[in-house]
Amino acid sequence: MNKNVILIAALTLGLTTLILGFKNIDDQPVQPQYEWNQVTVIESVVSGGMGRSRMISTDDTGKMQEEKLQNFFSMTGINFGNVQENDLKITNMVSTMTSEGWELYDVTSGVYAADKSTGIFITRYMFKRAK
Repeated sequence: MNKNVILIAALTLGLTTLILGFKNIDDQPVQPQYEWNQVTVIESVVSGGMGRSRMISTDDTGKMQEEKLQNFFSMTGINFGNVQENDLKITNMVSTMTSEGWELYDVTSGVYAADKSTGIFITRYMFKRAK
C-alpha cells in the first residue's frame, strides 16, 4: 500500500509541475509594441512679424507636413491674439491625435536667442500608441 501511495503522490506531483510549467509559459506578460509620432512647434519671437512660426509633423505616409503659425510679435510688440490662435491650433492638434488613439507621452521645450531682438521657442510633442 505504501508503494501505491508514493507512486500516486509522485505522479500527482509530476503532472502538477508539468501543468503549471505550461501555464506559466502562456501567462507571460506580452510587452506592447508602440509606434511613435513627434510634432515639433517652432514659434518665432522676431519683432515686427518677420519671423516664421510652424507646426511640423509627419503624416501616415511619412511625408512631412507644415502648418503655418502666427508670430508672437507684431509691429507693436507681443500680439496676444496670435498667441491665442497658436494655442488653439496646438490644442486642436493634441485633441485630434488623442482621438486617433495616440497618447501624449512627453513634451520637451527649448528656447534659442541669438540676441535680444530674435529668437525661437521649440516644443516637441512625443506621442505613442500601441500597434
